[in-house]
Amino acid sequence: MPQERHHPGEGPGDGTLAVRAGLPEPVKHEPTLPGPVFAAHFHLPGEPTGPYTYGRDENPTWTHLERAIGTLEAPGESGVETVVFASGMAAISAVLLSQLSAGDAVVLPADGYQALPLLHEQLRAYGIEVRTAPTGGDAQLDVLDGARLLWIETPSNPGLDVCDIRRLVAAAHAGGALVAVDNTLATPLGQRPLELGADFSVASDTKGMTGHGDVLLGHVSCRDPLRAAEVRRWRKIVGAIPGPMEAWLAHRSLATLQLRIDRQCATALGLALVLAEHPDVTGLRHPGLPEDPSHAIAARQMRRFGSVISFELADRARAERFLEELRLVDDATSFGGVRSSAERRGRWGGDAVAEGFIRFSVGAEDPEDLIADVLRALDAARKAVG
Repeated sequence: MPQERHHPGEGPGDGTLAVRAGLPEPVKHEPTLPGPVFAAHFHLPGEPTGPYTYGRDENPTWTHLERAIGTLEAPGESGVETVVFASGMAAISAVLLSQLSAGDAVVLPADGYQALPLLHEQLRAYGIEVRTAPTGGDAQLDVLDGARLLWIETPSNPGLDVCDIRRLVAAAHAGGALVAVDNTLATPLGQRPLELGADFSVASDTKGMTGHGDVLLGHVSCRDPLRAAEVRRWRKIVGAIPGPMEAWLAHRSLATLQLRIDRQCATALGLALVLAEHPDVTGLRHPGLPEDPSHAIAARQMRRFGSVISFELADRARAERFLEELRLVDDATSFGGVRSSAERRGRWGGDAVAEGFIRFSVGAEDPEDLIADVLRALDAARKAVG
């Protein structure tokens, strides 16, 4: 799998960036990462100038985190601005609703995150034309003409299809459209949309970025200060702000991002290779597998292939028994955490997947233990259900 090759003179490596990103200048007797600032308002005599006036607008804890995420999104660049939100959906909504107006057209993935259809309804209610196409095969190109904004999700969730970001960006920009990339599955260590030409890099940091399953958070990063100001204004209007404790926990968690992601990605690929040989598994997808339909494109634009695998078992009963038999894996709907999780996606009813479709998020357990647990559960499910 692609890994960072760090050579002297090329700038800090991913681990160094993750550990040091967003830290303030050292002050004697002060902590290296200041604690969360709990404040609804700030002392503000005279004219209301300066960075911190009211708690819905800015907070020093957000500032440290936003600088840290910006560093990871575009290392070495000083012009990237990041805006953090209370959740990934808040970040997604902020881009769409701050950039689109009645009469505009937007192109969204037909196979994207399950909550996107809720946004389809709201966008149409505002007089915005919503077009959809699958992620695979760069199919969104076919419905791009005249659009104001192209929304890409790659790898897609939960199907793990990949599209060519550079190609789609070039076509969109040629037609005057902006491009936003949902980078949740990859994280900035796996893929850097801004470097690939996107106008916005968006993510639910609830997942891999924070990685411990205890924080809801999202962010938007972009180079254009006017676009960043529009996104930040939307956050102020709707009040979709993160709590200072959540922001501080997120920043703390970034320090282990490279360690977590490398372990999880390596184990995910190892598990995928084992599952590829298992007779009960069909429809296996992981961008790191050489035989995966998306591998060639992923290898050109991804630096790490991610920690999520998808596959199918024979039917609902087999999938549910498999999940019951797992001992080291939580049956949960999130992904990207240090504890492995898996679920039968069909239970939600919103994804176009088979009843036996499993989304499996690989954690930081010992690879041998996790693989053994999965194989044992597969065998137990076959014996129990047939």
